[in-house]
Amino acid sequence: MTRNVKIFRHPSRRAVLTGGASVGLLSALGTGLRAQGAATRPSSQLPQRGNFLIKGAYIITMDAQSGDLSDGDLHINNGAIVAVGRNLTVPPGAEILSGKDMIVLPGFVDTHTHLWSTQMRGRFGDTAETIYFRTRNILAPGYQPEDSYQGTRLGAAEAIHSGITTAVDFFHNNRGMDHVNACIDALKETGLRCRFHFGPATTTTPTQSMDLAGLEQLHQGWATTIGDRPLSLGLAWRGPLGITTPTPGEPVSPGYSVAKTEFETARRLGLPIVVHVSGVTARQQFDALVKGNFLGKDVQLAHFSNASAAEIKIAAEAGSPLTLTPLTELRVGYGVTQLGDYLAGGMKVGLGVDSNSLAGVADMFTVMKTFQGIEAGRLKNELAITPRKLLELATIEGARSIGMDDRIGSIAAGKRADVIMVNTQALNMGMFADDPAHLLVEAARPSNVDSVWVDGRLLKRGGRMTALDEAAVVSGAKASITEIVSRTRR
Repeated sequence: MTRNVKIFRHPSRRAVLTGGASVGLLSALGTGLRAQGAATRPSSQLPQRGNFLIKGAYIITMDAQSGDLSDGDLHINNGAIVAVGRNLTVPPGAEILSGKDMIVLPGFVDTHTHLWSTQMRGRFGDTAETIYFRTRNILAPGYQPEDSYQGTRLGAAEAIHSGITTAVDFFHNNRGMDHVNACIDALKETGLRCRFHFGPATTTTPTQSMDLAGLEQLHQGWATTIGDRPLSLGLAWRGPLGITTPTPGEPVSPGYSVAKTEFETARRLGLPIVVHVSGVTARQQFDALVKGNFLGKDVQLAHFSNASAAEIKIAAEAGSPLTLTPLTELRVGYGVTQLGDYLAGGMKVGLGVDSNSLAGVADMFTVMKTFQGIEAGRLKNELAITPRKLLELATIEGARSIGMDDRIGSIAAGKRADVIMVNTQALNMGMFADDPAHLLVEAARPSNVDSVWVDGRLLKRGGRMTALDEAAVVSGAKASITEIVSRTRR
């Protein structure tokens, strides 16, 4: 979620800057972060892509042919799903994992987020001076590359811990290629599957181009940069107005030619594009997309706030997919996100967190449950949307909306092994009576996620992260926000 607002260099910042960690004294770790820089970041040592056989689980494949398998088996080897079925023969060298009392399903697909700002969590919305966009735009210029790394690492780690195996990350605090590389380092370290969308800074003016030369250079060297990590590249685009959403009453500045050049660069490079269509100027932004012929299968619309049936029809016919993020759309007052309208209009829809800092949590269970409540409430119909449909949107439909359904989103032989295992024995879970989709949407929480595989790597096991020191991730982000606040209070 994004909005360009005027940055006030000397507002009353007390409420913005005094929440959370003290800014009087920096912790020893924070001081160390300043000194160490990127050169001493931990090396990215992830688990090998192993050979696993999960036995006797309830498997929700999200595959139309296989359906659900009670007492099912799943074979994962060298990053891929080899077989799914009942009574599979134990492969040579496979580690056998018990699926008793477990639900196995594809990992969740977060189709829109902003990982860089995760350490801002909890700092928004007590007064008019601390609303989200204003606070974010005060703190964003205080980021150094290490802070981009720390925010991205915390957000990606939380996603994995919560059962999110794929994220579409819209990076719009691009203060130089050192920041971009810091974000990529963090993603490589965590092992999250991610499409990283290269964008401008929050303070980039409408007539100022983002670093297109940097984007081209990154694109050319992408394979070398990412190695064997499941990462891809896209454009975080500001749209044809040259901005995203101004503050109420702020005039829209013309930046059409700059934005058009950015768009055409992404198209020439074959990069997918994400653009925000949100807030008070959503309709104006969408009209500009239509007039400029900027819609298409490669152009994902984020939020598409309060769209009319006619606008939805135009977007659907153009093939533009959509990402909806109800936790943040409600939080900032964009109105009630009417999921059913977009589905009825034929759009490809995925679900998203949008920003761990604004949403509060990277939790697809809560996203699904929120939409279940919204749809039932606004339509006054308990059956407005089923838990099974919501699970589809969080997995295979989300993958389809971002063009990755040939690789992820369902459990089928040949697909990449992005898989989660949920333990049903916690107090908030119990045994499911019929369809476990109800349990996952209506009761489950990230703490119930027992194990997470991304691209065949087991990154969470028995409820604990395997590749990351959780305490170090949290303390690093805490020291980071302390230093950011210290820099921006001046």
